Amino acid sequence: MEQFNPQSAKIKHITKLTKGFNLVELMITIAIAGILSMIALPSFNELLTRMRVDNEISEIQRLLLTARNMAINTGKNTTVCPINAVGACTTNWQDEISVFTNNVNTLANSNVFAANDELVKIKAAVKSGDTLQYAQTSVIYTPAGRLLTIAASFIYCPQSGAGRGITVSLSGRSYTSSDTDNDGIEEDRTGADVICP
Repeated sequence: MEQFNPQSAKIKHITKLTKGFNLVELMITIAIAGILSMIALPSFNELLTRMRVDNEISEIQRLLLTARNMAINTGKNTTVCPINAVGACTTNWQDEISVFTNNVNTLANSNVFAANDELVKIKAAVKSGDTLQYAQTSVIYTPAGRLLTIAASFIYCPQSGAGRGITVSLSGRSYTSSDTDNDGIEEDRTGADVICP
C-alpha cells in the first residue's frame, strides 16, 4: 500500500493550477497578435484588390469571347455594351454590360437592343468606386468574328492600386495586359503602360 505523502500531494495540486494562462501572458499574446495583424492587413487588402481586378478582367474577357463566338455561330452581328433604359448603347461601362445578337447586320442597328434581338448574357456592374473605361460606345463582332467597330482597349481601375486592361484588335481577338517588365504596372500588347487616371 502506497503511503500518503503531503509534499507530493501539494506539488500535484500546484501543477494542476498552473496549466492555464495568467492575465499578463494573455495581454502579451493579444498585443503580439495585434501588431502582426497591423503589419499583414495592408498586404491582405492589396491581395483582395488584385483578386477583384483579376476577376473583373477575366469576366470581361469571357464576355468578349462569348460575343465573338455567338457572332460566328449565329451569323449575326453581336454587340457588347452597357444599355440604357430605352435599349441604346451608352459609354457607362462601369454599369451592367450586355451581349446581344442583332437581326439586322448594320452598324446603326447594332448599337440598339431591339425587341427582336436576342439577349445572350449580362455582366454585373463593377464595384462602387472602381472604374471601367472603353473609348467606344460598343464592341460589335461580325459573323466573321472581326470587329465592326474601331479597335480599342478596356482599362479597369480599382479605387486604389494598379489597373489592368484588355486590348480588342480588329481581328476580333482580345488580349489581356500583363506586367512584362516587373515594375508593378501592367503593359498592353504594344508594351504601353496601363495607366489609371
